Amino acid sequence: MSASTERKNRAAAREAGTDKKMLAQQEAEKKAAKSRRRWTIGSILVAILLIVIILLNSGFLYKHTAALSVGGRNYSPAELSYSYVGQYTSFLNNYGSYASLFGLDTSQGVASLSQQSCPMLEEGKTWRDYFLQNAENSLLQVTALKNYADQNGISLDEADLAALDEDLAALDEAARSYGYASANRFLAAQYGTGVNTRLVRSMTAESTLASKVLQAYSDSLDYSDEELEEYYASLEGSSDLFDYAVYTVAAETVPAEGEGEDAQAAPTEQTLLEARMTAEAIEMAYRDGYDIDDPVERLDAAIEAEYDAGSATVRSSVSGGSLGDLSDWLRDSARKNGDISVIESSDGTGYHVAVFLSRNDNHYPTVSVRHILIKAAASEDGSFSDKAKQVALDRINEIKAEFEAGDRSEESFAALAEKYSEDAGSNTNGGLYENIYQGQMVEEFNDFCFSGHKSGDVGVVYGENGGYAGYHLVYFVGEGDLYSNTIARSALTNTAMSDFLAAQTEGLEPVLRYWAKLVG
Repeated sequence: MSASTERKNRAAAREAGTDKKMLAQQEAEKKAAKSRRRWTIGSILVAILLIVIILLNSGFLYKHTAALSVGGRNYSPAELSYSYVGQYTSFLNNYGSYASLFGLDTSQGVASLSQQSCPMLEEGKTWRDYFLQNAENSLLQVTALKNYADQNGISLDEADLAALDEDLAALDEAARSYGYASANRFLAAQYGTGVNTRLVRSMTAESTLASKVLQAYSDSLDYSDEELEEYYASLEGSSDLFDYAVYTVAAETVPAEGEGEDAQAAPTEQTLLEARMTAEAIEMAYRDGYDIDDPVERLDAAIEAEYDAGSATVRSSVSGGSLGDLSDWLRDSARKNGDISVIESSDGTGYHVAVFLSRNDNHYPTVSVRHILIKAAASEDGSFSDKAKQVALDRINEIKAEFEAGDRSEESFAALAEKYSEDAGSNTNGGLYENIYQGQMVEEFNDFCFSGHKSGDVGVVYGENGGYAGYHLVYFVGEGDLYSNTIARSALTNTAMSDFLAAQTEGLEPVLRYWAKLVG
């Protein structure tokens, strides 16, 4: 082929796009362009990643995105996290070491909640889901009540706001005592990125306003004595307290025939009949034992005579809603001290022999007292020596003498309570406990409260439970409303409050948003 012909062919190939050099050059240019695109995309992704990291570290996403929407209110991840961790903390405060009984492992805090299944929710749900749901419900109520406050002119006053600022100041001091540089550092460590004093103040202000709305509504509720008595009567004794003695004759169990040695044993018609005959024999012996005045002693004597197998169990102050098989019989208004009956057990395993002792229908006045507590110093093993108790008694008598040397007024007693009392639950309010009901206080304190004192009476009583031993100087303030009215009022108020909340939250639906994944 001549040179001219070859040049013509190459020119034709270039025009047709089939020249080898040109194809190679085009391929190289394509690879370079592809490489440039990859580099550009990679650079963009790196830049985006860096921006996300910077935003996460700065807390921007935690404070300026939406994690939960309720009506027209958007809650940021930081705000939802504050409520979420608050729900977790509240759960631990309520149940403490018993949290494990609910299947909750607290050893790693909130970090592991998303890996722990929650038995209180449907399958596949975790403890993170549980506390998120609680946080959602809490914020739903706060939002609804804040809306109500805005519509009805309810707001926080200067005293409310001053209390908020005081709490935040105390928080800052507590944070530093824990080794944090500031309250902001402490809050971020405890509740998550983005949670700071400004956020806490804002959310606390909203929850305080919500509480103020509820309190205002509660204060507006009023029930007459007739309404309270009618409601209490409708409970049909479920809130009354019962004292009774019971002895259960269990029927002998027999393995089912033809099912082998491992067959589960159960009572038969014959053994149930025998148990009933024994229970009725005890009842008859009880009725014949009229020469024994005490019903419990008479029942024990009847058991010994007919069965020779132990003694009755005496139960005191049992709520009418917890009487089990004995409920209908014990709650019958015709019951009187010493009545006896044989009652079949609901599980078909035997018969109860029950003796009615007494019924407390809660129609007694509550009382209010002030007190000053001086505790005995505990020994290293947690016990309280006689010497330590004597020291506490001597000190309470000194305070009693100081009171009696003054004007012996309730006001002067309250001042001494705030000065000397070691009861953290009342030493900031003059030692006052109001509307005390029977059985609420330790035995000796309870006995003083309900032994017929009049206003102004003072006495020294010993008190002890698992956490303390010591002496109380008690000032009897006076009697209050019937405890039955207190029970009825509380139940009616709770129902009304629930209805009020339901009305305010109707139509509001909490919706989790994308950035809720930052919570926990």
